[in-house]
Amino acid sequence: MKPHIKIYADFNNADSKGRVRLTSDGTFRDLERLNIKLKSGLEILLDDDEGLATSGVVLFSDEEKIWVAKINWDDLK
Repeated sequence: MKPHIKIYADFNNADSKGRVRLTSDGTFRDLERLNIKLKSGLEILLDDDEGLATSGVVLFSDEEKIWVAKINWDDLK
């Protein structure tokens, strides 16, 4: 099942574990526009507005104190 929430993601901004950091201006704009509060376990569709997209699961990075998304890099299309 595909997630219904689509937000911007910068796939070049990944942490050492391969999780996409959800800290870009585009991500914040989408979250505000959609009135979405991130929470662990939330399934989202990540899109870079340039043709790449994949689904992911939101997690909080205790190391960096930010929200990240765990994705399967092989599914990035």
